[in-house]
Amino acid sequence: MISTSTNPAASGRLLSLDAFRGLTVAAMIMVNNAGDWSHIYAPLGHAEWNGWTPTDLIFPFFLFIVGVSITFALGGIKQKGDTGDAARKIVRRGLTLFALGLFLNFFPKFDPTNVRILGVLQRIGIVYIVCSFVFLRTDVRGQRLLAGALLLGYYLLMTVVPVPGVGYPNLEPTTNLSAWLDNLVLTPAHVYKSTKVWDPEGILSTLPAIATGLLGVLTGTWLRGNRPVAEKIAWLFSAGVLIAIAGLFADALFPINKKIWTSSFVLLTGGLAMLGLATCYWLIDVVGPERPLYRRLSLPFVAYGVNAITVFFMSGLIPRIMNLVKVPGPDGGEVGLIEYLYRSFIAPFFSSPYNASLAGALTFVVIWGVILWIMYRRNIIVKV
Repeated sequence: MISTSTNPAASGRLLSLDAFRGLTVAAMIMVNNAGDWSHIYAPLGHAEWNGWTPTDLIFPFFLFIVGVSITFALGGIKQKGDTGDAARKIVRRGLTLFALGLFLNFFPKFDPTNVRILGVLQRIGIVYIVCSFVFLRTDVRGQRLLAGALLLGYYLLMTVVPVPGVGYPNLEPTTNLSAWLDNLVLTPAHVYKSTKVWDPEGILSTLPAIATGLLGVLTGTWLRGNRPVAEKIAWLFSAGVLIAIAGLFADALFPINKKIWTSSFVLLTGGLAMLGLATCYWLIDVVGPERPLYRRLSLPFVAYGVNAITVFFMSGLIPRIMNLVKVPGPDGGEVGLIEYLYRSFIAPFFSSPYNASLAGALTFVVIWGVILWIMYRRNIIVKV
């Protein structure tokens, strides 16, 4: 149970953090599993280039949560000063995340000549390793300076440094510096298949993604402090609003863009993530003990949150396995099992293909929710 003292974070775990993580992962699964990709509502798709949609908030929210979680997992170790064993565990966990992401990219063809090297889990692994070591070996001032340096440095790299072969700095999809580096180091055969010349989780854009994680580290350190709860929440809301506004203003110089993870994107999403976590913290960990309904409503998301990596990995793997099974479709041709189930048991009940597509995604979320709830009730937590 979470302590009902004036400092709920003192227990070392926040129910609100698990709930916020679970809400983020559930949203990630929903937008990754549309029933019909040709019919999705605009907010459930990514912005084509500059700009943002609610879907573009999901991944940076998760990286922010990774940063917050680091402070709770490693805070005691940092205080003791014995980080040797922790360092090995950090590297092992980060590499495991990278390997799981690489496996998803390999499956089911296992073709090393044409496989994407980077991806979502890979970026999570890298950000986790870097932010963990930064947290253990620097103070708050150092973390702030590093986050600022990453954002400013990335801005200068992308807007000042001429792109080889192009001759001038630019932020166009295929000719910016990040795309050039991905194309040079990873080669077109090993980047995101939809682009072939750059990767949305590419090499250079990992630098500002680390800054996203560091914003989470700074937030977690603030929550774990001994200040009164009211002060913590007031400052989190204030900081979240100011940082998000800074991102909107920075958009004029460095457009908000998830695909190259611009510095303005980091500020906007980091500020909004602070607001989201502050809201969950207030409702679940502060007010929740006196209003149990808030906690009960959060539990389905907590079930998602405590097994977040597991459900993300399995929700990516199982549909691929199911689509290897070919069955006769409603129109007579062969289709994958997932498509068959959608076209036979979901789509016919909706007159709007957009509503049907959304229903397909929500069905996926509910099925996983039931599985995770059973695991949660039985205290089954798969640790990576």
